[in-house]
Amino acid sequence: MWRELSKFGRKLVEGGFVSSHFGNISVRVGDRMLITRSGSMLDEIKETDIVEVDISKKGSFDLIASSESVVHRMIYGRTSALAVIHAHCPHSVIMSLLSSTGETIEPVDSEGQYFLHEIPIVKGGIGTSELAENVSTALKDHKSVIVKGHGTFAVGKILEEAFIATAMAEHSCRVKYFMMMAEQLTEG
Repeated sequence: MWRELSKFGRKLVEGGFVSSHFGNISVRVGDRMLITRSGSMLDEIKETDIVEVDISKKGSFDLIASSESVVHRMIYGRTSALAVIHAHCPHSVIMSLLSSTGETIEPVDSEGQYFLHEIPIVKGGIGTSELAENVSTALKDHKSVIVKGHGTFAVGKILEEAFIATAMAEHSCRVKYFMMMAEQLTEG
């Protein structure tokens, strides 16, 4: 399974969805999850970069697991997700910071409208129970969510689905960002 996490870690870095050391990936296996270690380089994941932790409670390996383990844990506890990807997608972060309402981003591209409908924007500090609560609540009805100023969390039944939701959210935010810039140029 670590090879599958490694494959999608490389895809995230190569696609520009994360810098090498930022973001994390997990999969649910029964009542446990496999998650990337804190500070691991997503484009060079090795077997030793994956930590197995309990989904329902913290344990000693949480000390070396991603700082966002609490968020992944609550997502698995509250949704039917079997895979979670957290990425620091640049256009998603920009759009969350530009958002005046701070509630959702409505995609303007047809794929984003069809696939995502809307992308909630939530708040919460890195690795906090507040963030876990807000993200897991939003992901009950959505495939992807943006944490204001921080990045995306996306879910799927398999890692490929979570990756697609991550890529779609970033694509929709990129398109919307350039549309906003073009509108400003034509107005000015």
